[in-house]
Amino acid sequence: MQENKKTALITGANKGIGYEIARQLGVLGFRVFLTARNKERGLKAVKSLENDNIHCEFVQLDVTDTGSIKNAFSEISSKIEQLDVLINNAGIGTDKGNILEADTEMIYKIFNTNSFGALFVTRVFAPLLKKGSRVINVSSGLGSICNGMSGYSPVYSSSKTLLNAFTCQLSSAFNGKVAVNSMCPGWVRTDMGGQGAPRSVEKGAETAVWLATEAPFHLTGKNFMDKNGTGW
Repeated sequence: MQENKKTALITGANKGIGYEIARQLGVLGFRVFLTARNKERGLKAVKSLENDNIHCEFVQLDVTDTGSIKNAFSEISSKIEQLDVLINNAGIGTDKGNILEADTEMIYKIFNTNSFGALFVTRVFAPLLKKGSRVINVSSGLGSICNGMSGYSPVYSSSKTLLNAFTCQLSSAFNGKVAVNSMCPGWVRTDMGGQGAPRSVEKGAETAVWLATEAPFHLTGKNFMDKNGTGW
């Protein structure tokens, strides 16, 4: 029955990695809430999935708008009592130049979407994240400090570094009740990654789906790529 299905909410899921995560979780029998800022694009994505016999529900959500996040919470919480999986996938980038020359408005826009958006969505939806729920933040290897950050796409990279920090803090705050992890999909053939990227979108979504379904719960607060732990 519908109410007995595991539930998943995916932000920025009208295309790319988010869409593929929605597809894979749908195949596994999840009740999927597919969200996007643009209603028309979101509904188009849902229709496309339904054409493949995957049922999901569209919810309009702009992660940079507190009112939009609260409206989405009200809509979803009226339908379910527990959110088993929250995947913070919504993201924008990349930028060019160096950090000294980056446009101020662009800096705020990227951080509000890639970092603060994930934090605020998780905070608002926390009442639905019960014991055993999971939060997955779609990060990037470009945000890894231990691998030596270059000057490439400095604002985008830094926003993912902050997202990783939020992963650690959220894991600590949930204190073992909810598993919170970051994951790097790699360089994927999406609108953002470009068609020259070496990875398929299916491979890019793989680790997020694993974290949502099979990963050992006690590994909360860790960062992963290809189902393997990786440094921050």
